[in-house]
Amino acid sequence: MQPALENDVELHWLALRLTPGLGTRKAGQLIGIFRTPQSIFRASRSELEAAGLASSVAQSIASGCTFDEAVSQQQKLREFDAQLIPLTDPRYPPRLLDIFDPPPVLYVRGRVELLHSVMIGVVGTRRPTAYGTAVAARLARDLAASAGLTISSGMARGIDTAAHKAVLEAEGNTVAVFGCGVDQVYPAENRKLSLLIAEKGLTVSEFPMGTPAYPQNFPVRNRIISGMSAGVVIVEGGEYSGSSITAKLAAEQGREVFAVPGNITSKMSWGPNLLIKQGAKLVQEWNDVVVELSAEDRRRLSDHFRNQLNLNNINTDESALPAAASLKPASRAVFQALKPDSAVSLDQLVETLEGTTPSEIIAILFELELAGLVRQMPGQSFLRVWGS
Repeated sequence: MQPALENDVELHWLALRLTPGLGTRKAGQLIGIFRTPQSIFRASRSELEAAGLASSVAQSIASGCTFDEAVSQQQKLREFDAQLIPLTDPRYPPRLLDIFDPPPVLYVRGRVELLHSVMIGVVGTRRPTAYGTAVAARLARDLAASAGLTISSGMARGIDTAAHKAVLEAEGNTVAVFGCGVDQVYPAENRKLSLLIAEKGLTVSEFPMGTPAYPQNFPVRNRIISGMSAGVVIVEGGEYSGSSITAKLAAEQGREVFAVPGNITSKMSWGPNLLIKQGAKLVQEWNDVVVELSAEDRRRLSDHFRNQLNLNNINTDESALPAAASLKPASRAVFQALKPDSAVSLDQLVETLEGTTPSEIIAILFELELAGLVRQMPGQSFLRVWGS
């Protein structure tokens, strides 16, 4: 992973971000033309205007009037152990670069490496039903613990909070995208959660340090949740809720949209049920999400399981089977019931593995498939691919 920015480089990025009237798209266009923020601040006013800037914005850059505030921002970054990640930095989340208006800089606190993990957004209403809270927690926990995905959300009340907490309890990875500065806390009751995510996960914002939680910031930040993720899961929300906005952004960004069906008599089910009618993938369990991921993302998750289960050095020799001792007993039993030279059907496995339910066997098979140890064949049958 790349080291932190040099102080002078960081200062120029901060000064660029703080320039009055300079929007996200225009800042990105300037970087495309001048390549670095230093070059932008060395350019003349006429060169800046030729690049498409309004005269007032060009004057602000040429005068360097934002550097004093940039120094203050730099001090706040140090005070809160935060980092600045510009869009030219290799640490910047690669998926986010592909959206229409990627933030020129991200302010982050925590495990920066999570920016390059495979993320799934889990979002929903701030006023969930008991059903919605339970489902969000279960899905987020299973997606993190069973599939190795990083769960991104907005740390808002309700569904977002339930998702973050469940992942942390399962010792999984989670990323919270703020609608304020990463040194701020909103809502106030999530102060402890915010500190825990900054310690064990990652908090992210495109807004400068000290920025309050203005209402208009939240729809803007939603594009980052979806933009960093392979897809988003909508748990509960009204027809015009923030989660529906996130789903729309995800679809526009070419991300997968998933929705959890709900009670047709509940207002909180209107959003996800409508999304399903419009073509969103219906989600009943974590497998429904993972099977829709790209081959590349599935490969990366497979690598995660190989590392987690210490299976990097196993081979096809049957004598190496004891190395599978790092598998859980139930997983090892399923693995040992499979053959490398002939497929075993799901029905045969159910008959062989007494005391293990079909749904448990299916979940184990999927984990083994992600780990590169099992391959599914036509007709719900499976082969052992030991050492592949």
